[in-house]
Amino acid sequence: MINRMQNLTSWIKEQNYSFAFIQSKHNVFYLSKFNSEPNERLLGLVIFPDKEPFLICPYMEKVSAKISGWEGEIIGYKDSDDVWELLQKAVKERIQEVNSIAIEKDGLSYSRSEKLLSLFPKSKFASVDEKLQSIRMIKDQNEISILREAAKLADFGVEVGVHEINKGKTDMEIIATIEYELKKKGIREMSFSTMVLSGAKSAEPHGHPGLKEIVPGDFVLFDLGVVFEGYCSDITRTVAYKFVSDQQKHIYETVLQAQSLSLSKSKPGTRIGEIDKIARDYITGEGYGEYFTHRIGHGLGIEVHEFPSMSDNNSDLLYTGMVYTVEPGIYVPSIGGVRIEDDVLITNTSSECLTSFPKELQIIK
Repeated sequence: MINRMQNLTSWIKEQNYSFAFIQSKHNVFYLSKFNSEPNERLLGLVIFPDKEPFLICPYMEKVSAKISGWEGEIIGYKDSDDVWELLQKAVKERIQEVNSIAIEKDGLSYSRSEKLLSLFPKSKFASVDEKLQSIRMIKDQNEISILREAAKLADFGVEVGVHEINKGKTDMEIIATIEYELKKKGIREMSFSTMVLSGAKSAEPHGHPGLKEIVPGDFVLFDLGVVFEGYCSDITRTVAYKFVSDQQKHIYETVLQAQSLSLSKSKPGTRIGEIDKIARDYITGEGYGEYFTHRIGHGLGIEVHEFPSMSDNNSDLLYTGMVYTVEPGIYVPSIGGVRIEDDVLITNTSSECLTSFPKELQIIK
């Protein structure tokens, strides 16, 4: 945590910025250990090149912020207080003149940016997003340990779901059981809305589960993840109920081989776009190119979708410590869809799948 702050502080000094204003809950958590959902209230971390930073949060969360491990000043405010006046006062106690502020351009609302400019009218904005993305992209050993556990819990969620498949069961019933069993293990939050998609719905990459009963011949697609100690996991597995057609089997084996090829390319120094390209070329060669409708994956960490984007036009390289998903899919409306997704860690020489639920085609009898 100290290294993260030092890294960002040094960058602020190099760029000659007056301070950085961090207000997304994910970045505040990453830099301070304080994990909070402020809703409409302001949660902010203000970092200077050579002055002590401060955290500003609702007064009711001041104790939680201290317990979390943040050792700097904490300014707590009540709903009746003018939080911006308090922020301005704390900044002016540290520096006399504000010329430039590094902000999260992708997350700071227009109204909040107007407010900042009204407080510091001589200042200009610069972006801190790219710097924070580059720091967060490389996971340290503690983060990797947490992500391993999050992945194990995702494996468990799929295992629960697969065991629930039976005559008369609906997608929503299976979701309820998965989340119930995970809550019994202490999981309060899923990474995203759990998906169990059967039959025709499995051909919708981001479909909405419903009350349809699973019937023989259905693909059943599970896409889920948990939030564990502030970090996300994300796994997809597809199984079949009772039987599959020859075409369904070919689709499944095509996705499985495409993922295997992408995983074989996952090592330090590989261009990120190659991870997508090798899977896409294989799926296209098997006749299903038009049915692979999304990128191969996305970065994973505090957010379930974070930097880098694993798209075919990304020319950046893979580095040790990156964690991302590899999730090729084929979605044929009249037949169903298959997606296989793992969480992947780049090691010193190769890669490791953090998720490990079996990937061979399972036909649930």
